[in-house]
Amino acid sequence: MLPEPNVTVLGQDSGERRRFNINCYSFQQDAVVTFNGWQYACFYSFLESEPSGASPDPLYVHLARRQLPRGGWEVMVFDDYAQTTDDGHNTIQMGVCSADGTIHLSFDHHCDALKYRFSVPDMATRPTDFEWRPSHFTPTLNHLPGLPITDPKFKDVTYPRFGPCGGSMFCSFRDGKAGLGNDHLYIYMPNKQQFVFVGTHLTGIQSNPYVHGMDWQRGRLHVTWVYRGFVYYEGWDDPLDTKHKQQAGPNGAENNHDLCYAYSDDMGNTWKNGADKVIARLHAGETITNSSEGIVAFKIPKGSGLTNQEAQAVDQEGGVHVLNRDTLDGGAYPIWNHYYRSPAGVWARRPVRPVAGSARGRLAVSQTGDLFMLLPDFSASEMQILKASKTSGYTSYDEVWRGNKLTGEPLVDSARLEQDMVLSVMVLAEEEATPGQRNVVVLDFQL
Repeated sequence: MLPEPNVTVLGQDSGERRRFNINCYSFQQDAVVTFNGWQYACFYSFLESEPSGASPDPLYVHLARRQLPRGGWEVMVFDDYAQTTDDGHNTIQMGVCSADGTIHLSFDHHCDALKYRFSVPDMATRPTDFEWRPSHFTPTLNHLPGLPITDPKFKDVTYPRFGPCGGSMFCSFRDGKAGLGNDHLYIYMPNKQQFVFVGTHLTGIQSNPYVHGMDWQRGRLHVTWVYRGFVYYEGWDDPLDTKHKQQAGPNGAENNHDLCYAYSDDMGNTWKNGADKVIARLHAGETITNSSEGIVAFKIPKGSGLTNQEAQAVDQEGGVHVLNRDTLDGGAYPIWNHYYRSPAGVWARRPVRPVAGSARGRLAVSQTGDLFMLLPDFSASEMQILKASKTSGYTSYDEVWRGNKLTGEPLVDSARLEQDMVLSVMVLAEEEATPGQRNVVVLDFQL
C-alpha cells in the first residue's frame, strides 16, 4: 500500500462555474511537471481581490513553482487575461524546454484562436535568478513565434500539448471541429526561440483523431489515438456555427472507434506503424490518415464505450501503455482496459475493472518500471490507485490507495515519479471547512 500523501493547496478551484469545471482534465498532458529540481503547476483560479462566492467569472491563468523536495509554492497570476468561457475544453497546457529553460503556456481555446505565451530563457534552468512574476513572460500571442500570424491553423485551435523531443520540445494541437479535424506538429528551436512547422502528422478523413498522449522515450516519439467519425448536421459548414462546441452530440463519444498507434525516431518527421513500416514522411507533405497501413492496434467499433484522450504512458524499455474502456467483453457497461504494446511490438488487451462513470483515468511509470493507474469515480468523489508491477509483466492490478472527497481527472508529474520515486498527483479536493468549495491540490506519495 502507498503511504498517505502529503497534501499542498495551489489555489481555489473554479467550482462555482455553472456548467463545467476547467481544471484537471485528462487531455492536459503536462499541467504539473518537474524540471531541474523544481516543480511547476498551472491552473485557473480567481483573483485574490475577488472573494469566494462573489461571481463565477472571470478566471485567470495561475502558474506555481516550488523547489523540491520541501519548498513552499510560489504562485503568480497573469491578470492581463480574463477567462470567461464556461467550457471544460478551455484548459491550460504547459511545457518546459530543457535546452534554454523557457516555460511555455497555452490556454483558453476550444476551436478558437491560439493563445500562447512563454518566458525569458533560463527561467527554469536558473530559477533562483528570477523573481516569480509575469513580467518575465511575453504578452498573450495568437501564433507560435517564427510562423506567420496569418496561418489559418492558428485560428481554430483545440487540445494543444507540449512535451520533450530530443533536446528540444514539441507543440501539437488539433484544428477543425469534433469529428472533423487534424493534428499538427511543431518543434521549438531554442537557439532562435522560434518554432518550425514539421507537418500534419494525423489527418482525419470524415473524422478527427483524439490523442491519448505523445511521449518521448529513448529517442522515440510515441502517439496513440482513437478516431471519432463525423455526423453531419444542419449548418455544419456555416463559418459562424458553434454547435460543435457543445459537450455532447451529434458528434459525441458514441462515434469513437479503433485504438491506433504510430511512432517516430526522427523528432516527428518520419512516422512508422507498429510493424516498423514507414507510413508518412511529413517533410514530403505526407500524413497519417484513417487508411494508413498497420495503424490500428485494436479494431473497436463505434458504440463500444470507447472514450477519447484517456491516458498513455511509455516505460523505460519502450513498452507503450494505454488506458481506455470498451464493451467488447459483452457487458452492458464499459470495462477499463490496459492496452499494452511490449517492447517487442506485441499488443495485449487486459481488463482491469468496471468503469465508474465517465471520468477518465491516468497512467504513470515509476523509476523501477512499475505502472500506476489512477482511476476516479465522480459519483463517489473517490480516486483509486492501482499498481501493475514490471516483474509481473503488468498482468495484475492491485489497489494500493483509495481516497475520498476528490474529483477532477487526475494529472501526474511523470518526470518526478521517474526521477525521484514520488508520485505527485494534481487533483481537485473538497474544502472541508467551506462546504461546496474545491481546491486545486497536489498529493505527494513517497514510494
